[in-house]
Amino acid sequence: MRLKKIKNLNLFKEKSLNNLLRMVLSSFLMISFFYITPIFLNFTQKNFNNKEFTNNSKQVLAYTLNNGPKNQDEEINEDDLLFDIFSLNDLESDTVRLSASTIKQLFEDTGYNLQDVRKKKLVKPVALTLLPEEIKMIENVKKRKELFIQIVLPLIIQENNNIRLDRKILFSIINKSNNTVSEKNWLEKKYKQYGVNSRDLLVLKIRMDEIPTSLAIAQAAKETGWGTSRFAQEGNALFGQWTWSGEGLKPKDAEKGKGHKVMKFNVLQASVRAYQRNLNTHSTYKNFRKARAELRDSGKPLDSIELSKYLNKYAETGNQYVEVLQKIIKQNKLKDFDDAKLLPSSIDLESLI
Repeated sequence: MRLKKIKNLNLFKEKSLNNLLRMVLSSFLMISFFYITPIFLNFTQKNFNNKEFTNNSKQVLAYTLNNGPKNQDEEINEDDLLFDIFSLNDLESDTVRLSASTIKQLFEDTGYNLQDVRKKKLVKPVALTLLPEEIKMIENVKKRKELFIQIVLPLIIQENNNIRLDRKILFSIINKSNNTVSEKNWLEKKYKQYGVNSRDLLVLKIRMDEIPTSLAIAQAAKETGWGTSRFAQEGNALFGQWTWSGEGLKPKDAEKGKGHKVMKFNVLQASVRAYQRNLNTHSTYKNFRKARAELRDSGKPLDSIELSKYLNKYAETGNQYVEVLQKIIKQNKLKDFDDAKLLPSSIDLESLI
């Protein structure tokens, strides 16, 4: 009888111990759950969040307005960055929009046609300020494309010429042991213009470079539908650059008072210059500039097909956007214009425009 009581007591103690262990284990699991869950949710939020992607790579204005990059070299003053673009806009406030038929006649009178350009690599310096409204009514796609290319080609080459001249001055300064006051002032101006707060000559050299003509034409064609878009017609916006603070056109589907606007320009030339400044300064295109510098260092020409690979963040469609650009370049044989030169302007030609 006594032995049975001892067994029952041991059994009771064993059950009590098991219950205690279960209680401790349950408490531990409960505490762990409430401790680990927030960490797990935070990790998931950071690494697997599928929120809609918003592309800000077309933003040209003010990198530090509220939510821009905080890197020293990206804290760019808006006025410094776009001073020459605003100045160009101010100089050309009174512009005349020529009709498509007038422009075609002008091109014929000056002997400017793309067939000759492809052969001779010489472009007439016909600098138009506005796109013709009738371009969207030209039903023949080939003719509409040709007219658009004829209009933007001299503008793109002119801006590349400006950069080429600046690079020549820059290299002259780099190769000198001592610089004059005027050279130092010129450098200071260019540091601000290209957002190089570090005053690093190497960074300036990488940023101050040309955009392949064929690539610029392709992007202008894509962004404007070969000159037919509302932004191109109403705001001379050839490349769809965005602004949150400057003058621009509001997309039709945008909420009132919210979101970006598409930058508006008085003249087409200002749009081309702003586009080049965008690719040459915005942090999004750092790899584009790096690839371009590598081509320079290896003595190779600036290949628009190769460099277009680094513009996948220019539009929200990503790599699909790159494929479209490459298709436009190839189908329209735009690389024929990469080595084209702009003929000197003349008083007689300017009087016709």
